[in-house]
Amino acid sequence: MLRAAALLGLLAAVASPALAYEVVTVADGGTLSGTVKFAGTPPRLEPLSVNKNRDVCGDQKDNEALVLGPERGVRGSVILIGGVARGKKGAADAVLDNHRCVFVHHVTATMPGERTRVKNSDGILHNTHGFLGKPTVFNLALPNKDQMIDITKRLTKPGVVRVVCDAHPHMAAWMIVHDSPYYAVTDDRGAFLIEGIPPGSYKVTMWHEGFRPKGLDKDGRPLYDEPQAITRDVTIAPKAAATLDFELK
Repeated sequence: MLRAAALLGLLAAVASPALAYEVVTVADGGTLSGTVKFAGTPPRLEPLSVNKNRDVCGDQKDNEALVLGPERGVRGSVILIGGVARGKKGAADAVLDNHRCVFVHHVTATMPGERTRVKNSDGILHNTHGFLGKPTVFNLALPNKDQMIDITKRLTKPGVVRVVCDAHPHMAAWMIVHDSPYYAVTDDRGAFLIEGIPPGSYKVTMWHEGFRPKGLDKDGRPLYDEPQAITRDVTIAPKAAATLDFELK
């Protein structure tokens, strides 16, 4: 499996319009489950220094670029089933929350048309700025506690959205916009489950952000190597359960 090719294939979706996804009843749908686990020696990630609003944010924050749980399960990897044009209804609302000066969650997945919002749970100014490649997708000043802004109509096509806070360089997150609701973000054990999949053969991609430190940019934001993506084939039989496990290095 060639990670570079898989990554290019995923990022190519940034420049393409979203597929016309159709919601239908999936009476004979199957499930896909599995884990993402880390192999080898993980890099040591230092805590992130806070340079502003320390009375609210504290002096430092945990680095979430690579979070390993029990048995080296990787939290925050995204699983994407490609090529599903007809299937189940989308998931519940997605909220990207500025909470105690970190984004919650660090990795979010959604699809065009699913209700997606940005929230400020802190009593200080956050400026949540999302980039789809280089272009800005949203740039939102949220000065008020519990302020919420809907960004659903700004997420018009699939791709990888990098999110930063222009007011706090230590804050960063990812929002993966997929062309169908057949996605999942791995939990604290590195596990995932996707249900209601129409029977068929698909390509499944595991995406994870870069996590090997490469210094700081001009604004003091941490830099990492490129995200990784691994693509594998799977066949979903009617009302059957399939399993795929991925290994991150």
